[in-house]
Amino acid sequence: MRVYLVAGELSGDILGAGLMRALKAQQDNIEFRGIGGPRMIAEGLESLYPLETLSVMGLVEVLKHLPELIKVRRHLKRDAQAWQPEVMVGIDAPDFNLGLEHQLREAGIPTAHYVSPSVWAWRQGRVKKIARSVDAILTFLPFEAAFYERHQVPVAFVGHPLADDMPLVNEREATRSALGLSLEAPLLAILPGSRANEIRFLGATFLEAAERLCERIEELQLVIPAASAKRREELEMLLMDYPQLRHRTLLLDGQSRESMIASDAVLLASGTAALEAMLCHRSMVVAYKMAPTTHWLAQYLVKTEWISLPNLIARETLVPELIQQAATPEAIAAHLAVWFEDDEGRQALERRFATMHASLQRGASQRAAEAVIAVADRRALPVQVLPQTLENDA
Repeated sequence: MRVYLVAGELSGDILGAGLMRALKAQQDNIEFRGIGGPRMIAEGLESLYPLETLSVMGLVEVLKHLPELIKVRRHLKRDAQAWQPEVMVGIDAPDFNLGLEHQLREAGIPTAHYVSPSVWAWRQGRVKKIARSVDAILTFLPFEAAFYERHQVPVAFVGHPLADDMPLVNEREATRSALGLSLEAPLLAILPGSRANEIRFLGATFLEAAERLCERIEELQLVIPAASAKRREELEMLLMDYPQLRHRTLLLDGQSRESMIASDAVLLASGTAALEAMLCHRSMVVAYKMAPTTHWLAQYLVKTEWISLPNLIARETLVPELIQQAATPEAIAAHLAVWFEDDEGRQALERRFATMHASLQRGASQRAAEAVIAVADRRALPVQVLPQTLENDA
């Protein structure tokens, strides 16, 4: 069996590696080709481009890289047609992958898309393009599956792989000890993002917010996991401007999950990290900044009340969201202080997150592999029941 996989960023590399492991467990003599990162390559993917090729953030920023992205997509189309896989799976990166999926499907190659675009939040008309582009869409969340069912798009709700990977009980103190952190002092984990633009837009703001929080909580310690060697270099340069933070900051290579488990609260950019913090059962503040033109366009396009996954899953505001002008160091520090000063509220949120975590544990990679094999064999998708608690919330 030949499977063509195209992932666009670090989160897609994690998902792709899990899918590949599940496919290998269910299918003998399987080959993988396309685009992926180190995890997918370790599972046997022959990657034609670096993962970062598709990691472009923002509407305006994409336009600057459009000629290169078009060239890459044309090459992948020719390569896939020559290789003749049984199925092509696009992992996230919908603006890039849906076009490629449509071209390959028209050429007779079955296609699936893993991770739903946010069509329920903005540009709902895209569901028509999705219906033309894929033989199945694999969703993490039940309200996403319900949306596609209403629009008669073949869909498999598989749950979330991160919910499967992460235990329902985690050890804050043991994790702190392993990282060499104080067991008694309060701890803030700071995750400004995995992309260069996120560090550029959020790095200084997050460190200034940490400075202000340290003024309120003198014994506060900080941990910052760097998503890559390049991000670490950028963070080290930023920290040089904040000498009062350096002696209380532990800068790590990776280990974002351990950083969040060890923490009392997390400051992060919106995205998969917010879901991971929820699955670590940690309170958080979500803050995000982007290019001004991108934000101006987003205000007219985005129709959802929330941007962070914990709030979207719960269908209510569980964690603060501070966007663009609202994401000031003063506001971020004030919201973070609440989690450090209100023990009862923080513990209640941790219990709520544990319940939400349990509802999303579905054996996602295995279910996704079953759906991909069904698409490759041109069979109907496996029937899956939505969890009642989350379906009702949606």
